[in-house]
Amino acid sequence: MTKLRLAIVGAGPAGIYAADILLKTERAFEVSIDLFEHLPAPYGLVRYGVAPDHPRIKGVVNALRDVLDRGDIRFFGNVRFGEDISLDDLKKHYNAVIFATGAVRDADLDIPGIDAEESYGAADFVSWYDGHPDVPRTWSLTAEHVGMIGNGNVALDAARILAKHADDLLPTEIPDNVYRVLKDSPVTDVHVFGRRGPAQVKFTPLELRELGELNDVDMVVYEEDFDYDEASLAAIASNKQVKVIDRVLQKWRELPSADGAGGEASRRLHLHFWARPVEVRTDDEGRVASLVYERTQADGSGGVVGTGEMREVPLGQLYRAIGYFGSPLPGVPFDDQHGVIPNREGQVLSEDSNDIVPGLYATGWIKRGPVGLIGHTKSDAMETISHLVNDQGSWWQPEDPSEEAIPALLAGRGVAWTDLEGWHRLDAHELSLGEPHDRERIKVVPRDEMVRISRGE
Repeated sequence: MTKLRLAIVGAGPAGIYAADILLKTERAFEVSIDLFEHLPAPYGLVRYGVAPDHPRIKGVVNALRDVLDRGDIRFFGNVRFGEDISLDDLKKHYNAVIFATGAVRDADLDIPGIDAEESYGAADFVSWYDGHPDVPRTWSLTAEHVGMIGNGNVALDAARILAKHADDLLPTEIPDNVYRVLKDSPVTDVHVFGRRGPAQVKFTPLELRELGELNDVDMVVYEEDFDYDEASLAAIASNKQVKVIDRVLQKWRELPSADGAGGEASRRLHLHFWARPVEVRTDDEGRVASLVYERTQADGSGGVVGTGEMREVPLGQLYRAIGYFGSPLPGVPFDDQHGVIPNREGQVLSEDSNDIVPGLYATGWIKRGPVGLIGHTKSDAMETISHLVNDQGSWWQPEDPSEEAIPALLAGRGVAWTDLEGWHRLDAHELSLGEPHDRERIKVVPRDEMVRISRGE
């Protein structure tokens, strides 16, 4: 029987789901899958891109763990594609490769002053508070008034972490260094800016509800933002998710803190709709001093147009959360405009001729861009796997497909890779760190320490 030796680059939900779907697919060949991850631990954005106070993520982690613990997928962590292992290496040892590397960079926002000191991409902030091993362990939180540009889930997650009292995060797996910085934060007001109206937001009801559950934080919405046009009313009437979001916002309109009147909490989280960022103004030292935005209004077809009215909100720090962007991979076609690997339903396309490149596939955000929730990742992977299975005639014919070849290759290059047993070791260590403090876990942050614990050194 024919055997498919498959490499998957990226061990987040996209890569793990792709492996699981292939192994469960009815097929006329055997399968052997190796999963490569540049971090020492698996799970990708579930571990390093989701706020630590999201309890529902535990269910996702459990599902991913079940797949890996089944024993029919090999995991190679702490292996950097393009440095430790190349595309030529994969062609030598596998029949095909699926790239599931996601999107972790912040999309750019082209307005004057966006590069000022104390202006950040929210993705970097998320990586910091999630204990990503490749970002600095320090973070500047010295401003009382902080701005967040964006109306998606990442914007709300980051805003919630900024507004939340640090002690309320202690039951989570928040790293110690992050807790200490948040504990000392002087923030009193977090302002979230979205250029569309309340009925056109990109976040989900769950993320919005969580804001209203914060201890000692008042929610502030503004009456002028709720003059709904016909398109907004239609969206509320026809879309269950939009209806729930509107119901939550309507309750907040009745709070004492509405319109900035002031409640009893020590912190406030303001939602500004119909606000298109125009300029970041700075002080004499080049630090963020304020955000200038233009009031927008509905254009009647779901979009917005500017009104010409400019407003300015004093801020000491600003984040942009307007989307993630993929990163190019050495030797792999890349669409610089959209931040994805060019593909047709997961089959990678060449940059110049738009022809299918045999043996190369993509799934997840590096395939379709940073849209959709984790559930979309499964259907996305099914599409890619369907083509992989049907493309059997165009797979590569590897020079050495033996399963012993990759460990020997990595060892020969001095790569300190981690395996699934090592992840179990690190996982158990983090749980043990949290136990004396009545915490579920305390995440190990430094990469070298993660590797050392994983390898039992």
